[in-house]
Amino acid sequence: MTAPHGEGSVEEPVEQPVEELGSRRRAAARQAASVSLATGVYGVSFGALSVAAGLDLAQTVALSLLMFTGGSQFAFIGVLGAGGSGVAAVATAALLGARNALYGAVLAPLLRARGLRGLAAAHVTIDESTAVAQAQPDAATARAGFWWTGLGVLALWNVFTVVGAVVGDALGDPRRWGLDAAAAAAFLGLVWPRLASRSARLVAAAAAVVALVLTPVAPAGVPVLAAAAVAVLAGWRTPAASPRLGRTA
Repeated sequence: MTAPHGEGSVEEPVEQPVEELGSRRRAAARQAASVSLATGVYGVSFGALSVAAGLDLAQTVALSLLMFTGGSQFAFIGVLGAGGSGVAAVATAALLGARNALYGAVLAPLLRARGLRGLAAAHVTIDESTAVAQAQPDAATARAGFWWTGLGVLALWNVFTVVGAVVGDALGDPRRWGLDAAAAAAFLGLVWPRLASRSARLVAAAAAVVALVLTPVAPAGVPVLAAAAVAVLAGWRTPAASPRLGRTA
């Protein structure tokens, strides 16, 4: 299958010099490492808050290992910590996790993963791995960036979840260490270079405004989904300018 490519597409080149491909992969590896570290360290916050919400160490580790989508995990423990029911916690987490299914639909033609590899790809299809893959200039490097980031975040997130759960009381409020801002800063570093066109900047600004307006009044996760809907609507109205992951055959 060959997907049409527009602005911001990641193309599968016919042939690349070895030196150029190596340079691109090293750049992708550096991006993957920085995003993995910034996101993984934030697992300290999740571990500490999870234990504070009433979950034990085993339950906290299971959430990070099996659910493995930070927004959904924070939403889950947030509902439980506020006295909500398990059904409400699961529903809220599922609402936030729905975005990963959209990522999977976009990434599937690029990754072409089947069997156990496909299951592994689905598990590490998260905001970070999708962002790094989309930031690459060609499909081969995008695949490498996806796997490096997904596996890197998986490893570090779970390690630091344990750290946070074990020493959370000694850390105090995790937000005072600025861990919540580290992951956002890493994302901004990836996204900023891609806002080169006027249309991309307008879509990003509109999505940011929607998220900021909804944040004080909407449940956790809804502002993110609403902001994503702005981008989806813009892409639907102007399909020629919507980003693709490029050729897959």
